[in-house]
Amino acid sequence: MAKNIVVVSGGLGVPSTSRMLGDQLGEAARSALAERGLEAQVAAIELRDYAADIANNMVTGYAAPRLAGMIAQVTAADAVVIVGPVFSASISGLVKSFLDVLDPKSLDGMPVLVAATGGSARHSLVLDYAMRPVLAYLRAAVVPTGVFASAEDWGGDTGGGALADRVARAGRELALAVEGAAPARPGTGALESLPFEQLLANIRPAS
Repeated sequence: MAKNIVVVSGGLGVPSTSRMLGDQLGEAARSALAERGLEAQVAAIELRDYAADIANNMVTGYAAPRLAGMIAQVTAADAVVIVGPVFSASISGLVKSFLDVLDPKSLDGMPVLVAATGGSARHSLVLDYAMRPVLAYLRAAVVPTGVFASAEDWGGDTGGGALADRVARAGRELALAVEGAAPARPGTGALESLPFEQLLANIRPAS
């Protein structure tokens, strides 16, 4: 059965760099899964199409049928990519509002890749200081690599290549999470096969 990856984009423009980045990340994860013999399909959701419904849900506590269907698609996915623009040095209000209307248990254990776009790389910390804490509260399984794309990443001889490398790495991590295999930490492979007593011997200071 094919895996389902849903890209949730909080971009407001048409075209949107957030949507462009989300498409690249979804494709990177799909390709990484294909290399591991797993079929996957990628669907994209533009939050701007649901902005009024999300706002009404915030006020009334009721999700209109169209919004409820979209939320069901997200929560039923095998993995989610969440990407949005940086506004006022934080996650955009549209993305945050969408996360706020989700049931707190809806992303429990869900493999999630976070990404953001902005005019300057100075805003890249939004991934760790604004997005990850919210998803940690929702108990999502956020992959280690988050991807931030600034204006210079979309052009030039070096920027595009650097972004492509980050996208590929994040896609591989999401694919591993979907498959259920955690990436090995660098330098731990040899130690993990040792008995517990020998592990302790390796970390005890010499007498």
